[in-house]
Amino acid sequence: MKSYIIKTFGCQMNEHDSEILAGMLEGMGYMPSSGLEDAGIILLNTCCVRETAENKVFSLLGRLRRLKGENPELLIGVCGCMPQQDSMTNRIKRLFPYVDLIFGTHNMHRLPELLAKAFEKREPVGEIWPAPEGIIEGLPVKRKENIRAWVSIMYGCNNFCTYCIVPYVRGRERSRDPGDIVSEVTGLGRQGCREVVLLGQNVNSYGKDLEKVLDFAGLLERLETIAGIERIRYLTSHPRDFNDKLVRTIATSGKVCEHFHLPVQSGSNNILEIMNRGYTREVYLNLIERIKTLIPQATVTTDIMVGFPGEGERDFYDTLELVRQARFDSSYTFVYNARQGTPAATMAKQVSQPVKKERIQALIKLQNSLSLERNMEEIGRVQEILVEGEHKSSPGLLLGRNRGNKRVVFPGGKDLSGATVPVLITKAHLAYLVGEQK
Repeated sequence: MKSYIIKTFGCQMNEHDSEILAGMLEGMGYMPSSGLEDAGIILLNTCCVRETAENKVFSLLGRLRRLKGENPELLIGVCGCMPQQDSMTNRIKRLFPYVDLIFGTHNMHRLPELLAKAFEKREPVGEIWPAPEGIIEGLPVKRKENIRAWVSIMYGCNNFCTYCIVPYVRGRERSRDPGDIVSEVTGLGRQGCREVVLLGQNVNSYGKDLEKVLDFAGLLERLETIAGIERIRYLTSHPRDFNDKLVRTIATSGKVCEHFHLPVQSGSNNILEIMNRGYTREVYLNLIERIKTLIPQATVTTDIMVGFPGEGERDFYDTLELVRQARFDSSYTFVYNARQGTPAATMAKQVSQPVKKERIQALIKLQNSLSLERNMEEIGRVQEILVEGEHKSSPGLLLGRNRGNKRVVFPGGKDLSGATVPVLITKAHLAYLVGEQK
């Protein structure tokens, strides 16, 4: 019974939260389980950004009914973003009365106390804080990787895009103290970590709430000097807040990677305004041009939504044209679905499912052709590849990433894991590059 398993849904922020949950559990003497059947504690760390993520949680909870029936001592918990929604906790209790523990994003650090209460009372325990009470530092972390580490630099979001539930379930923006971030990254460098990924709903907003002003560019400059760390990445950025100072800082950095993930969401000025994104297509394309002028080797990726309420044929055409002009290296494309509690959920002119399906297929087809073109341009170049380890399905091959965050496969020994090696790119596929050591 002293074993646990955490099932994580959603973004990298949730993945890192699960690392903290695992750290607390192992600090209590629990060990990771090999599967659901063998676990004494099952935690579902949930996401509510899209309906598909919620449906996956409900589906898994339904399957867990049998395990609970076979083992009444099993503790099942639901945490993360879903319980922070209004009425969701009651819904979970009603549909899945065998769930023992429910808590949200703001009181994750109270897992040990909540577990103790659930085991002691032998009845469901729920605790949802409506708002955070500051930032809790010093929580244990059980990281999944040794080479790369996620580091949260801020929490919450102030943007209130009309389709997004995040500000309601993650709260307003809160920046960590820069000293705490530097201390964490310094420790990671000493432990052999080679790459850190800075996390936040909008990292460009970092520092706006601090008494001593330090913006995101200034934070990157501080992290640049930390020994042991070879690469710095970050997720995610809001185009509205990506200023020239930040572009110049990245251009002159030796460690901050030249990968820019800039979610555009739509190429239509009409839709961007309704979404409350705070920029126009012209401003966005000008930002891409500035980046590629200062950093010619930059890779640019994005998120694009189709079928937002009111999106007409002209709006969708504008999105396709923006994709052609920007020539993204890749895009995360998805269909809009309504999130209860957001303004967009009650907007008029909801787009039909058949139209959404047709548009997403057209967008994917266009992006795939551009992604392959962009990857073909890498052939003949020698790139620095940080080796992540052996390719799982191809013995004798290594898997790594270039500074642009593209996956690269090449022959080599597993003793190179964690090393940075020069690789000549010889072939290109849609999702990865192929090369050979130089």
